[in-house]
Amino acid sequence: MAEAADFPGTSPSPARRWLRRTGALLAGAPLLAGLLQLPAATPADAAGQGSVQTATQAAARSGSVSVSVDTLTPSAPTDSDTLTVSGTVTNNGKQNVTDAHVGLRVGPRLTTRSGIDDIARDGDDVQGAAGPEIGGKYVTKFSRLTPGVAQPFSISVPVDELDLGQDGVYQLAVSLSGETSAQPWNQVLGVQRTFLPYQPDEADTRTKTTYLWPLISSVHMTAETGSNEQQTPVFRNDDLAEEIAPGGRLDQMVQLGEDLNITWVVDPDLLASVDAMTRGYRIRGENGTTTPGTHQAIAKRWLAELQQAVAGKEIVALPFADPDLASLAHNGTNVTGSLSQLKSATDVIVNTVATILHVTPVTDFAWPVNGAIDPSIVKVATSAGADKVIARSDSLRETGGLPYTPSAARPIGGGTTAVVADARMSTAFQGDLTRASSATLAVQRFLAQSLTLDLQTDKQRSVVVAPQRMPTASQAQAMAQALTALQQGTWSESQDLTAAARAKPDPGATTKVPPASAYPSSLRKQSLPRRAFGQIARTQDKLDNFKVILSNESRVVTPFGRAMNREMSTSWRGHGSEASSFRSGVESYLDDLASQVRLIPKSETKLSGRSATIPVTVQNNLVQGVEHLVLRLSSKNPTRLKIGDAAYEEQRVAVNGGHSQSVKFTTSANANGRATVVAQLYTQDGRAYGKPVTFDVRVTEITVTVMLVIGGGVLLLALAGFRMYTQRKRAAAREAEGDGPGSAGTAAEGPENPEDPAERLREESAADARADDPEQPSDPTPNTAVESADPSGTGERVDR
Repeated sequence: MAEAADFPGTSPSPARRWLRRTGALLAGAPLLAGLLQLPAATPADAAGQGSVQTATQAAARSGSVSVSVDTLTPSAPTDSDTLTVSGTVTNNGKQNVTDAHVGLRVGPRLTTRSGIDDIARDGDDVQGAAGPEIGGKYVTKFSRLTPGVAQPFSISVPVDELDLGQDGVYQLAVSLSGETSAQPWNQVLGVQRTFLPYQPDEADTRTKTTYLWPLISSVHMTAETGSNEQQTPVFRNDDLAEEIAPGGRLDQMVQLGEDLNITWVVDPDLLASVDAMTRGYRIRGENGTTTPGTHQAIAKRWLAELQQAVAGKEIVALPFADPDLASLAHNGTNVTGSLSQLKSATDVIVNTVATILHVTPVTDFAWPVNGAIDPSIVKVATSAGADKVIARSDSLRETGGLPYTPSAARPIGGGTTAVVADARMSTAFQGDLTRASSATLAVQRFLAQSLTLDLQTDKQRSVVVAPQRMPTASQAQAMAQALTALQQGTWSESQDLTAAARAKPDPGATTKVPPASAYPSSLRKQSLPRRAFGQIARTQDKLDNFKVILSNESRVVTPFGRAMNREMSTSWRGHGSEASSFRSGVESYLDDLASQVRLIPKSETKLSGRSATIPVTVQNNLVQGVEHLVLRLSSKNPTRLKIGDAAYEEQRVAVNGGHSQSVKFTTSANANGRATVVAQLYTQDGRAYGKPVTFDVRVTEITVTVMLVIGGGVLLLALAGFRMYTQRKRAAAREAEGDGPGSAGTAAEGPENPEDPAERLREESAADARADDPEQPSDPTPNTAVESADPSGTGERVDR
């Protein structure tokens, strides 16, 4: 029993084996007698025992002591080197481990890349083969390992003591052997396997290796800018300052990348964002307010160091904001204008990168997320001008049965080249590498894969490594450590991405693009939905309608155009709610700007007379002027009220920033009553702009009534005068007939100027008429001053 638990390669002494066997026999005798009296186990009991055994076996495979390999130097030793392995051992059990030591074990040479995968998967399995222990003085001893306490170790051994044979990759196991009170014999209680690449002499054929070094970040800038001449940008948060600060993720990428032979892959949006920080920026808070950013010096330092780091090296620039090509291909192509967004993101690459870094980038590469492709992705990727697509070997899988890994370049039809990155090497530095042991294992595994690939054939091949888009600082450090060892090694040489794409394709390599059904479901679930592209299209339509009225449209078109590029960013994968919030924020801000140009609401307006002018006020609260606008005033009751000579009239409008303008329309009334009038702004191409303003005009024919009253009064006066005249004439005739000639003398004795009643009545009536005469509608009056921006009051009169 005890021998079965011994770690392979361990040889217990004969005396100890005899003691263990005797003890086992004595202990097993009464147990066997008891078992003979036990009933057979039921199926349920057997199932329960099976699950317990599975858990026990899993725990037994990993051992009770964990071994961490924190450093292994040199990573790829030669015969003259001394290999140093250091780390810690931790007793995870409940009993002390005594008479313990850490030793090195060199396993068999690994000849396949899949064999390396198997060892990496079961790296801490104490029951797996690991080879004999070197032993002797090349161990670290511990008298006691207390539970839960980590103990450091360090072992240095000359490489020629390892008895390595031919060139290749060897398994290297670091094991902890010891005893416990429950198992008082020497056994392996913990192990950690890693790899030892061994190529002491120059390889006959070196593999050409291209390593992409991505400078990509998430979305930081919003569409919002200040109203000043510089248009101070507003950032979503200050996270970018943390990334480019000393020790930050992007700072590490620049510092480490400067000393490596790599191909830089840059998102122009990152450069534009940092460049904007150098001139002043603001940070949006949770309550909608903004505060000044304070990291201008950090931004300037990072850009200066980046300019120095990329000097003389190849820079591949992605479309602005690194658009999600797969999402666009699967969910966006049916939305009008989506491909135009990709084209606009591509058009600004060269100008952005050249202005900031003072170099001309390579722009003919497209990089779908994780290198996963299908025909629709390739079609979209090449629609904006790229003719090379960076794929990955776990997407464009080999089906031709080649016994080796072919070169990266593959013609896939239509003049397009797929540059297929090696999946094993590209994913070597994913996961949490903050622990030194995890980083060391990743470095050794990467080097092992590279050397094994080189030894597959004597044919020289070009290999491309495309890591994750946004490595953490610890991942970047591990990548740099591996690349340094690789570039100092004897089996690989560096190559630019452009050269890898031009390399002669292997005739036996797969060139058929996988179908859409083969696209990974995990990636499909993270794609931007179709509604996202619908919202982007709606925002673009609003921008097109808004920009045509602006006197300086670039102040709006540029920030909103770049914001819509950011809405398609690959960095939104896994952050769907944040992506939706960003899109809504862009659209809402555009709506707010567009609403600053509007018509002032009006209340009911009174129209006294047959003709008058109605003012409508256009308000512009933008900082720039607006033009190319047309204001249309329409009557819904043209038989009652005409605008101009028809049912509506249009006038061109231009308003300076921060001002209002009153536009006057001539109207004519044909009948009394209310008439509904609608004012609407239009762009010159006939599209309605903003909300209409609807108000009523009440027509009151006051002038006709007054004229009738005056005419009736004159007629009454004339009749009254005629009656008085006839009565007086009759009276005079009667007096002449009754009094005779003497009566004339009597009459002559009256006042000198007797009062004429008819004349007096006419004068009084005329005076009353003059006092009541209203203002005549035909009398011209000068135009009034510009109307107030406030809504009209009830019963407002208009200029006539």
